[in-house]
Amino acid sequence: MNIIIAILIFGIIIIVHELGHFLIAKKNGIQVDEFCIGLGPTIIGKKVGETFYSVKLLPFGGACMMGEDEDRPEENAFNNKSVWARMAVIFGGPFFNFILAFIFSIIVIGMSGADIPKISKVEKDSPAYEAGIRKGDIMIKVAGKKMHNYREFSYYMYLDYDGGKIPITILQNGKEKNINVTPEYDKERGQYLIGITWNGYQKVGPLKTIEYSFREVGLQVKITLKSVKMLVSQKLGVKDLSGPVGIVKTVGDQYTQAAAYGFKTVFLTMVNWIILISANLGVMNLLPLPALDGGRLLFLIIEAITGKAVSQNMEALVHTAGLILLMLLMVFVMYQDIVKIFM
Repeated sequence: MNIIIAILIFGIIIIVHELGHFLIAKKNGIQVDEFCIGLGPTIIGKKVGETFYSVKLLPFGGACMMGEDEDRPEENAFNNKSVWARMAVIFGGPFFNFILAFIFSIIVIGMSGADIPKISKVEKDSPAYEAGIRKGDIMIKVAGKKMHNYREFSYYMYLDYDGGKIPITILQNGKEKNINVTPEYDKERGQYLIGITWNGYQKVGPLKTIEYSFREVGLQVKITLKSVKMLVSQKLGVKDLSGPVGIVKTVGDQYTQAAAYGFKTVFLTMVNWIILISANLGVMNLLPLPALDGGRLLFLIIEAITGKAVSQNMEALVHTAGLILLMLLMVFVMYQDIVKIFM
């Protein structure tokens, strides 16, 4: 059951991604050769107009095939459309992933509430208490950055904090107050703490639900970009990456844990995973790397600036080389995931 749930989550996210390419291609009058759900051999299929719609044997996502790397004479061929139309089609996939994350964020926040950074408890003699933080205070800024969700503070402590005092702005009794807090290292938990507890998820009105849904997607995008930056700066290594196998295991583990608390908890847990993975996929696909949507967009941006398209042979060669490297990386990450499971 765990594996089926994980496959369904991946399937939904990838199909929505491909649907973004498909719908915007159709909107721009671009020929779509095939739109399929799943991969591998075709189980059933039917041609409607110029497009062959099919369901494949392997339930892993889907594909939208438009002949991007082909030179065709037809007026509605992908490469015969304007550079702006092609850019819109390529951007459509990641954009639909952000839309999916936003829609599911509305569902989650509507059902469980938003994690407003309001403090519910301050441990006595803790760094926070000594600095003047009290129960009921709301965090506004941490290290000069605005806080809208409590998790932003948690992520800051985990990803950004490197020692010393933290400048924090709080709202206390209706007035803003600037303080400095020096976290203490907790050996048992293996992390720096300031001694506060938050209020938990709180119900908000319809407009605030929409606002916090935008902020949720923005937070996931920010964390993904931060992770990429840490990889580039070597604060994280390739060994810290997790691929489909690792994600399937984690999703399965969380499904098992959530099942003990009933359907609602299971539903919210799985939907949160859709938000996280969908936003992550949207960002990663927009990175200017060969074989990704961002790599294709980079070539189109060059064409838009120079007025001259990069040779299709050259672009195809770059994307093929990038795909090979990407597949090698995926194999390595998959191997790591499998090793971790049996360690």
